Amino acid sequence: MKLASLSKGRDGELVVVSTDLERCLPAAEVAPTLQAALDDWDAAAPKLAAISERLASGEGDAFDEDGCASPLPRAYQWADGSAYVNHVELVRKARGAEVPESFYSDPLMYQGGSDSFIGPREPILAASEEWGIDFEAEVAVVTGDVPMGVSADEAIGYVRLIMLVNDVSLRKLIPAELAKGFGFFQAKPSSAFSPVAVTPDELGDAWQGGKVHLPLLSFLNGQAFGKPEAGIDMTFDFGQLIAHAAKTRPLEAGSIIGSGTVSNKLDGGPGRPVADGGVGYSCIAEIRMIETIESGKPVTPFMSFGDRVRIEMLDADGRSIFGAIDHVVEQYER
Repeated sequence: MKLASLSKGRDGELVVVSTDLERCLPAAEVAPTLQAALDDWDAAAPKLAAISERLASGEGDAFDEDGCASPLPRAYQWADGSAYVNHVELVRKARGAEVPESFYSDPLMYQGGSDSFIGPREPILAASEEWGIDFEAEVAVVTGDVPMGVSADEAIGYVRLIMLVNDVSLRKLIPAELAKGFGFFQAKPSSAFSPVAVTPDELGDAWQGGKVHLPLLSFLNGQAFGKPEAGIDMTFDFGQLIAHAAKTRPLEAGSIIGSGTVSNKLDGGPGRPVADGGVGYSCIAEIRMIETIESGKPVTPFMSFGDRVRIEMLDADGRSIFGAIDHVVEQYER
C-alpha cells in the first residue's frame, strides 16, 4: 500500500496511490490526514488497503508528485540516527580523530525539528551560500505507538511506513553548534521526505532484517552522485534505532526515525565517485572528507543557489517506489 498527502492545509489531504504511482484515490472516508490514519491504524489500514485494491483494478485519478507535501507535513517526532558508521568514520578521519568503540554498539541519534518539513518538490531555502548547503540522502520509517523499553526485535513490528529523506544540512554552521556541547539546531533546517510512503510489504524481499536492500540514488544537477546499497554497511537496523529512541520514553504514532546518510565502505576503503565506477556518496560532505583524507583539502563545493538535487529509489524492475525528492536551492528572502 502506498500513501501520500496532497498539499492542502497544514497536514495535507490523504490519498492512496497505485503501485505504479500513476493514479490515486482520496482516503477521506477513512481518515482526512495520514496522521489521523496512524492514530487509528488497526482500523484504518484494512480500509486503506481496500482503496488500494480499487486502484489495482483500474480506478483512480491521475497522481501528480508535484502536488504532494511530505507524507507527514509535520510530525510529533523526527529523530535521525547515524546507522552507517562508515560515514562517521570518514567525518572523524578527515579531522584526525578516532571513532570511539561505543559508536559501534550504541547508535548516534539527534532530535530534529518536525514542525515544518519541506515538500518533496519545494525549494530548499537558505539565506546564504556561506552556510555550506548540503543534502543527505537517507531512508526513514514511520512508527505506530511504540512502548517505552521495547526490544529491537519487537520494534520492527511497530514500523508502519517507509519513505526517503533529504536531511538538509548547513555544514558550516555545524562546528560552532557542536562546540557548545548541546547538539544541532540552526545547522539542521527543515528536512524533506519522498512524495509517497509505503507499507513494508510493498518492498517485498527488499525489506529484510529491518533494512531496505536497494540502492539509494541521488543526483546533483542532473549528474549521478550516489547509488550506495542501503542494506549494506548499516551498522544499526531500524529495529535497533527505534529501540534506542524508545529506551526512556514511548514514541507516539507518526514518529519518524531516520537512518542517517546511507554510506558504503567498499574494497576496504571509502569508495569511489560514480563517474569513476564506484557507488558514490549520499552527501557532498562525504566526498569532501575523502578529498581531505587523500589530498589534504576538499575540492567539491557545497550547493549554490540554483543547484538541483534529486533522491529516488527504484525497484528491481527499474520503477520508482517512493516517487522522487527533487528540489532546487533558492535564496531565502523574508
